Amino acid sequence: MKKLWKGNEAIAEAAVAAGCRYFFGYPITPQNEIPEYLSWRLPEVGGAFIQAESEVSAINMVYGAAAAGARAMTSSSSPGISLKQEGISYIAGAELPCVIVNMMRSGPGLGGIQPAQGDYFQATKGGGHGDYHPIVYAPSTIQEFVDITYNAFDTADKYRTPVMIIGDGMLGQMMEPAEIPPMKDTTSIFQKYNKDEWAACGHSDGKPRIINSLRIEPDENEEFNIRLFKKYEEITKNETRAEEYQLSDAEYVFVAYGSVARICKAAVVELRAQGIKAGLIRPITLYPYPTEVIASAAKSAHVKKFITVEMSMGQMVEDVRLAVNGLKPVEFYGRCGGNVMMPTDLVKYVKEGK
Repeated sequence: MKKLWKGNEAIAEAAVAAGCRYFFGYPITPQNEIPEYLSWRLPEVGGAFIQAESEVSAINMVYGAAAAGARAMTSSSSPGISLKQEGISYIAGAELPCVIVNMMRSGPGLGGIQPAQGDYFQATKGGGHGDYHPIVYAPSTIQEFVDITYNAFDTADKYRTPVMIIGDGMLGQMMEPAEIPPMKDTTSIFQKYNKDEWAACGHSDGKPRIINSLRIEPDENEEFNIRLFKKYEEITKNETRAEEYQLSDAEYVFVAYGSVARICKAAVVELRAQGIKAGLIRPITLYPYPTEVIASAAKSAHVKKFITVEMSMGQMVEDVRLAVNGLKPVEFYGRCGGNVMMPTDLVKYVKEGK
């Protein structure tokens, strides 16, 4: 049954339903409703909530819980995620599953609490040190936040990798009807993902399970990195997701994710009402990026140009240009600092650029 949910609280309840029992975090706007909700909800289901003394401590607590085989999660907003980057790299290097939520705010620096998308590079290009990638999801509705969060823990366990879910202050604070899926059976999760083989939680066979990301020998470290990127190839093959909207005959193709994609959809509807064939490609996974979807559209004879729309000074536009590979023009339209474009702005931009 659908209920009216605030975005942040919907994420929190979806995590509980997914079997998350450990949350470690530190307050920062505009994601505070996630830890606030879980502070009373997790104890109800036998879980634990800890407000750490810092973001650095929080991500290392996630590291510890994940190493023991538990489903663990943290959330923050832009500067807080920056502080967690070293720990995220350690988690990736130790091949541990966890879920990280970033409700982006404007920057750089402390910036402001208004919505923005300036963390795209940080999320998709590694963020921390070394060669690694988290899987990165960018939902655009509250129901999609619920569904992706609910399945993100399974994906993290399947590939033994950190999964990041990114949104912004609009999506975290808005309210929409959404349905929370049924509670997963937490007793079977450990066995389902063979955590007994690697989790450091005490074993009767006497064999130690060592969780580590330190590999001093160059050959050993290189071998690990090569194996890690073979896993990323598998993730790209199996997990890449995108939505195509009114794309079959589109001449002007918006590329946008998250809340901005909603604005672009409204612009597509208005442009088509005025006789202009517009469409939208919405990446749902930012890593792995849906390069093939964009590349395929670039080969279509009817497509005249791509317009990448972001609440930033232009970050995802680089991946769009790589995917288009010079076949069609790629333009950028952005607002930043916490300002949000309107559908009418995009309609005007397309009409003036025809």
